[in-house]
Amino acid sequence: MAVRVSEPLCQPSAYHEAFKVELQVKRPLMPVQLSPEQVGLEMLCLCGHLDLLIRAQMQQFQEQLEQGCSPEESDTFQVQGSEILDQMLQCLEHLPKPMPQLEDYLDMVGLSAMFPRVEVFLIQGSPVDMLERPLMDDYYIHIARLNQLLVLSQQLEEDIMHLGSHKYIPHQLSVIYQVLNSFRGIQVFSEIKKDIEANFKHMKETLVTDDDDDDSRHEPRLAAHYINWILEITRSLASMVLSLPDGLTDDLHQAVTFMSHFLS
Repeated sequence: MAVRVSEPLCQPSAYHEAFKVELQVKRPLMPVQLSPEQVGLEMLCLCGHLDLLIRAQMQQFQEQLEQGCSPEESDTFQVQGSEILDQMLQCLEHLPKPMPQLEDYLDMVGLSAMFPRVEVFLIQGSPVDMLERPLMDDYYIHIARLNQLLVLSQQLEEDIMHLGSHKYIPHQLSVIYQVLNSFRGIQVFSEIKKDIEANFKHMKETLVTDDDDDDSRHEPRLAAHYINWILEITRSLASMVLSLPDGLTDDLHQAVTFMSHFLS
């Protein structure tokens, strides 16, 4: 009873914003100073990330409309979008003073033209799609196809050299052919496509065994000349993707031009 009626030992002070502690979770443990060139390249990556996030949100809006629901931003978009904007502002702090406004910087270096969805998002505060498809949309599709072609070629080379059975090699080669077909009008791939078309059927037939044949109990394997033929294809494709000849850089031009400006 005495405790209940006694005076408090101390009276807590009211909160004052001067005592606010800024969170530093997203900042590096050690101070890092970026050059203006590094800032430009980092901003390119952040704009690309935010652009993909906006496109995903726009797709979700479309699905909501098709279901008869009012479009509503997801919590994920709001959280991740805010984090990317914070990273952009932190990135600008590395530039010489006075630090430019984010919108002004994107206009100055050309990123607002490359990522118009990002520019509109910064102005309006909400994701909006474009009436005309930005050129950078083709960049992501092209990069994804090139990566797919490289990975499939490397996997096929690994499998044909080390697997005891070549049963699924024709399927893997046909998948590579379909990816090549998705590159419309790419001259550097035309000869390889013709080569596959001319030899694929017979190569596949050599792996078919008769169930009554004693050899059917053994794992099917390709003849040496077909192994060498496929290895020539996979290595040629990997070399093309990694060296990026002229025919493969058209859809990368905008991003490559931007990066060459900061790397020169």
